[in-house]
Amino acid sequence: MADETQRERLNRNWEELLQELRVSQTGVQILTGFLLTVPFSQRFSDLSDLQVAAYLTALCGGVLSTGFLIAPVAFHRVLFRKREKAWLVTAANLCARAGLVLLALTVSSVVFLVFDLVIGLSAAVASTAIALAFFTTLWAVVPMSAPKVEEE
Repeated sequence: MADETQRERLNRNWEELLQELRVSQTGVQILTGFLLTVPFSQRFSDLSDLQVAAYLTALCGGVLSTGFLIAPVAFHRVLFRKREKAWLVTAANLCARAGLVLLALTVSSVVFLVFDLVIGLSAAVASTAIALAFFTTLWAVVPMSAPKVEEE
């Protein structure tokens, strides 16, 4: 892409970000929607205080992740045709990163809750640590270890 203009590069970056957001939005919205129904189940009142805290952590993480992953669309709507593409790309990138961090915390909180309910607290702590290590490795360490390539 050596001969693309600044505007073309921003448009390409914006389109790539939107595609990434489409993929992650669907999953986090389904997860958050499911979490919103949990208090209406018959066994919810049987949860311990720690389990309720894990549930609320997961729910809040899901809601915040949804907000961060949808925010770039709102930014675009507000700034439509105002020639703010550079700002949009930067802001969308930050929102996507925050949304993914919150998604990892949300899923890890769900893992904690499920393992605590099914097996017990020790298994919940261990499985949550494994989930957090998995997300950190796959979503942060692996991409940061990619070989450095100079931009064309």
